[in-house]
Amino acid sequence: MSGFDDPGIYYSDSFGGDAAVDEGQVRKSQLQKRFKEFLRQYRVGTDRTGFTFKYRDELKRHYNLSQYWVEVEMEDLASFDEDLADYLYKQPAEHLHLLEEAAKEVADEVTRPRPSGDEALQDIQVMLRSDANAANIRSLKSDQMSHLVKIPGIVIAATPVRAKATKIAIQCRSCRNTISNIAVRPGLEGYALPRKCNTEQAGRPKCPLDPYFIMPDKCKCVDFQVLKLQESPDAVPHGEMPRHLQLYCDRYLCDKVVPGNRVTIMGIYSIKKSAQSKNRSRDNVGVGIRSAYIRVVGIQVDVEGSGHSFAGSVTPQEEEELRRLAAMPNIYETIAKSIAPSIYGSTDIKKAIACLLFGGSRKRLPDGLTRRGDINLLMLGDPGTAKSQLLKFVEKCSPIGVYTSGKGSSAAGLTASVIRDPSSRSFFMEGGAMVLADGGVVCIDEFDKMREDDRVAIHEAMEQQTISIAKAGITTTLNSRCSVLAAANSVFGRWDETKGEENIDFMPTILSRFDMIFIVKDEHNEERDMTLAKHVMSLHVSALTQTQAVEGEIELNKLKKLISFCRTKCGPRLSAAAAEKLKNRYILMRSGTRQHEQESDRRSSIPITVRQLEAIVRIAESLGKMKLQPFATEADVEEALRLFQVSTLDAAMSGSLSGAEGFTTQEDQEMLSRIEKQLKRRFAIGSQVSEHSIVQDFMRQKYPEHAIYKVLQLMMRRGEIQHRMQRKVLYRIK
Repeated sequence: MSGFDDPGIYYSDSFGGDAAVDEGQVRKSQLQKRFKEFLRQYRVGTDRTGFTFKYRDELKRHYNLSQYWVEVEMEDLASFDEDLADYLYKQPAEHLHLLEEAAKEVADEVTRPRPSGDEALQDIQVMLRSDANAANIRSLKSDQMSHLVKIPGIVIAATPVRAKATKIAIQCRSCRNTISNIAVRPGLEGYALPRKCNTEQAGRPKCPLDPYFIMPDKCKCVDFQVLKLQESPDAVPHGEMPRHLQLYCDRYLCDKVVPGNRVTIMGIYSIKKSAQSKNRSRDNVGVGIRSAYIRVVGIQVDVEGSGHSFAGSVTPQEEEELRRLAAMPNIYETIAKSIAPSIYGSTDIKKAIACLLFGGSRKRLPDGLTRRGDINLLMLGDPGTAKSQLLKFVEKCSPIGVYTSGKGSSAAGLTASVIRDPSSRSFFMEGGAMVLADGGVVCIDEFDKMREDDRVAIHEAMEQQTISIAKAGITTTLNSRCSVLAAANSVFGRWDETKGEENIDFMPTILSRFDMIFIVKDEHNEERDMTLAKHVMSLHVSALTQTQAVEGEIELNKLKKLISFCRTKCGPRLSAAAAEKLKNRYILMRSGTRQHEQESDRRSSIPITVRQLEAIVRIAESLGKMKLQPFATEADVEEALRLFQVSTLDAAMSGSLSGAEGFTTQEDQEMLSRIEKQLKRRFAIGSQVSEHSIVQDFMRQKYPEHAIYKVLQLMMRRGEIQHRMQRKVLYRIK
């Protein structure tokens, strides 16, 4: 039994008179011949257009440009020969190699004679693409192993491009015997060096175990890169972590994608030995366990530039329908209605959100600077005014939407983090929420609960739309062309009328970056409360029964298509008349706020700057974009000014106009509390007094009239007094 576990090297003598040729070899050469026929003879077109040999011409063109690759469509292969395509689907690893060999032969034929100096024939890389439906990362199970799969996702990390040997030469240390041209399998599989040197030479001691080492300068190498693919956020089931998958790209597939791109991958689902843990347990459990990766054979990048997630997949009929929809006269109202139809009221906010979803036009100036086209929006207000619901809806209907909450996100998670790669010990970068939402909307809830230094990280992303990083030896700039939709509560939880400015806890630096700021107050109004209650009840009663969209609304999928279609197809500019109008109005606005600041003797915490002028321009452009018009008209500017008036200007005024006429000074505050104390002393709980007599009394004590009414109004809001008898008599409750 001795020596039965000896790992000897066995080889067959291929020069013998062995007539029986290997059958597998014959089959392989036949398949290669058929692949070659396919590449040479597949033609597109009908008789009239003349035949164009698709792949022959492509090979020739690419080869002459010294791009040694060709892209083969699986559908073409299937229409040429069903079996070949089936082989390629079922056992891609071996058949792809044959296809590449065939491509090399065809390239040799079509490029002959080559110019002197370039006689050597290069290897051709074949990339595959297919129109089949993509699978999901979660659906990859062990029965898909070493099949061809197609998977969508987001690239979240990419290693630098490194070299991998395809042919290696090894040499024995002691007897200097070299073995060259050992083929290494593609993918992340390694190659085990032989343990023994089998050159028997008389009179020399036997070579020791493991004598071979690799001769680096005699190896042939190709570039390769490892990517990390995460499944796209809309495919993740609720409450689960997104899954990751390793991708291996080589040769011309390297550097095709950058982190943040949405891609569809064609690849071979393969396995590699999992890295051996350092503390190997005694019971060797993981003996047959392998970890999976995908060897990429084709990449399609879905998002070119920003936010075109399915603009490419709009059929001509759909395009016609969308254009018809955009040409409707009341399209603006319709879109505003279709945004979160289950939320009652707040029409202006919905209109502003419609503008945010469509966005203005990004401008590139001649000196290379860009002006942002995305609209940012902030909602400040009382709890229970459906702010978070609006955010959730926007995340759903934006082409790319990311939803984060203020407390649970750090500066690195929003912008970008630098991570050390465990295998290669080198640093690489992972984009955060703002980078992943490039071309979409970032919804940030609980904006006021964010730590101050984290909020600063958003400044640059909001105005310059880039994120610059200098960490751990990586200095770079990432794009984050995204709109920000933020929701926040005021400092005291509820909006407190008496406190005025102090309700807003943000720095003017961040407030000036928001194009529109809405203050959402929970008004007490019986009529409105009644309709609101009716609306909420009807929602709860007919939640699942009501499936079709209400008349005059666009359903969600169509709205999504319309948004992405308008964003890709249209970039309106202001017309001359509209620009003139806007200029005059801006000067009025500035002087209005200046006058207002002089009256109230204090700076408003919501500034009106040139940024606000650009904001109005962007809103007007987005209104033109909804109608797919080339220019934003005067009517659009009117509406933009109205939206701006009801949002930011009102917010700027309401801060310091907290009372009727700017009561925020210390004396006023003391006076109010004095009046209140006297009032409470004046009538006991459960008694009622005529309102007129009270006001007259206090007026005699030289208190200003509006102060008295202010106190009464405050006490009513707190529920301490009530009006009785046609609002003539005051009744004290508590």
